[in-house]
Amino acid sequence: MRARSLSRWLVLTIMLQRLLELRRARAGERWARAQGAREYGRAHYPLFFLLHGAWLGSLLLEGRHSRGRVAWPWLVLWLASQGVRYWVMHTLGRLWNTRILIVPGAARVRRGPFRFVKHPNYLAVALELLSAPLSVGALRTAVVFSLLNAALLLGVRIPAEERALREYESPPR
Repeated sequence: MRARSLSRWLVLTIMLQRLLELRRARAGERWARAQGAREYGRAHYPLFFLLHGAWLGSLLLEGRHSRGRVAWPWLVLWLASQGVRYWVMHTLGRLWNTRILIVPGAARVRRGPFRFVKHPNYLAVALELLSAPLSVGALRTAVVFSLLNAALLLGVRIPAEERALREYESPPR
């Protein structure tokens, strides 16, 4: 199979996934807010939409110009990352959403993939941003967006989430 033809299907698949996930995330967000959840890190939230939208566009454009064949090991890694993402969603249930929402009285989840990795969803997304482009020969997309994602996650998102969890787990006296 040619990488060029896979890149279109890959982008369409990811777009469909994201739309369905946003629907589920909004339902989780509505539930969390109805429980009195407090949101953290609201200011950086739009940056992830920009990053992921630009990543998809870049994947499509660079993948369309690929002359190579599909790199199957990278495609398998992308599929595995999807499995981890859905494992996270299943484990969190209605707590899962795309924002940092802390629900009062909810216990911190430590089962499922959280037994092994502190932030499994971020690991899965990082693998996805790397492996999908590499599966279709889009090396620049893989490198640039992996670095941008790492900067956002490590510099902004994970610290915001960790502060929120620390505040929740040890409220001021």
